[in-house]
Amino acid sequence: MQKSWLVLLAVYLGLQGTAALTLHQRDLPAVVSLGIKRNNAIDPVARDRMRRKRDKTVEQNLDNEETLYFCNITIGTPKQSLRLVLDTGSSDLWCNAANSTLCSSKENPCNASGSYDQSSSSSYSYVSSDFNISYADGTGAAGDYVTDIIRIGGATVKDFQFGVGYSSSSAEGVLGIGYTANEIQVGRLGKSAYANLPQAMVKNGLIQSNAYSLWLNDLEANTGSILFGGVNTEKYHGELQTLPIQTVNGVYSEFIIALTGVSTSSSSSHHNYSSSNALPAAVLLDSGSSLTYLPNSIVQDIYDDLGVTYKSSSGVGYVPCSLAQQNINVTYTFSSPTITVGINELVLNAGDLRFQNGARACVFGIVPAGDSTAVLGDTFLRSAYVVYDLSNNEISLANTNFNSTKDNILEIGTGDDSVPGATQVANPVTSVVADGSGARIGGPTGRIFTDLPSATSTGGAAIPARSTDIPNRLVFGAAAIGYVLAF
Repeated sequence: MQKSWLVLLAVYLGLQGTAALTLHQRDLPAVVSLGIKRNNAIDPVARDRMRRKRDKTVEQNLDNEETLYFCNITIGTPKQSLRLVLDTGSSDLWCNAANSTLCSSKENPCNASGSYDQSSSSSYSYVSSDFNISYADGTGAAGDYVTDIIRIGGATVKDFQFGVGYSSSSAEGVLGIGYTANEIQVGRLGKSAYANLPQAMVKNGLIQSNAYSLWLNDLEANTGSILFGGVNTEKYHGELQTLPIQTVNGVYSEFIIALTGVSTSSSSSHHNYSSSNALPAAVLLDSGSSLTYLPNSIVQDIYDDLGVTYKSSSGVGYVPCSLAQQNINVTYTFSSPTITVGINELVLNAGDLRFQNGARACVFGIVPAGDSTAVLGDTFLRSAYVVYDLSNNEISLANTNFNSTKDNILEIGTGDDSVPGATQVANPVTSVVADGSGARIGGPTGRIFTDLPSATSTGGAAIPARSTDIPNRLVFGAAAIGYVLAF
């Protein structure tokens, strides 16, 4: 049986201005609370794999059964309610038009997430017909750019630009909060950027800096938070340490930093993989990826040391579900800061899958990246408190304080190197090659979206096998102890 989780998204907003990452305590910080629902995928591995960089084949993939973070907003006058996918990997907000081909079909696939009827909004304004987005998972939408009023809890952003899809292959709209360099009219058409949500919040005087922090909490938690313009010091242990974001082809467009070390440890052993030729490596911080994708050689070493059974046909590692009870940690190093992930955060329910000896099999939350950029997805991010500073192109990291019920909200303001309790990493590694090909919902793919098969279609192109270059011997790596999958 598959599980689903309810995660509440709390958005804490500061005041006006822009600039560097500085934190300020306020007696009455503006607070806006959004409900977010995280649905567990029937096959999260297949979903992630489709989000990897692909060829030019456009494939159908509806979002209703995927592991995504959904948030509720309203648009227009009077208010029209929408449920959108929160995505740090893309930068445009878009929603389906009420009269779109998809939403007008007899199955009513847009009922759960809603749609936008511009003819019913007195605050609607047309901008252009340039909106045309194609995601790395094969979904997409085409239509107009428009402006209207959006409301996030008690906060209002006027004249906000977003896309309206008259043709789309996804019943779920997207709330992209990444770099404006990833906006469609910038990346595909070469036009100037517009103010997406974080920038629009600054422009409207709701927050002081184009920055936000993310706290996903642990695997079993039903609450988490994203704070636009703020940091919650009760949600992490130790101090925040700040690293530079890496450019992609000289442009800041992805949340990519340098991973310099990986190790595993238990009460009786320690294995360090930092001598691997794969390190240092560019890694993408991506909340839209369920799993973590590391360089192949490191994954092979981890699998060997932990007895992970690799299934080459699916590109996935499996472990006995009982492994979650072991005292084992995976530690990631980023020049100086380290993030420790407990093994219980890496053992994921796979339904009623079993090994031949009868033991329940679970998906292991680290898989090979193949020839794509490494990705630190949710199986990493749940253990990390992350501050995304788009104004200064920096990421600040600390270890998560799981299940914290306290709050201490500090406003992100102005000034260099003035984060209370935070430090800049001395001499961080920056000489890593980043190609921006990580697993994410969004980012322009460079192709034009055209109509895909309808929501009623059960066909479509087959998903091509993803080469991982992991030797097949891993398939039988744990055979000696009976852990051979019964497929």
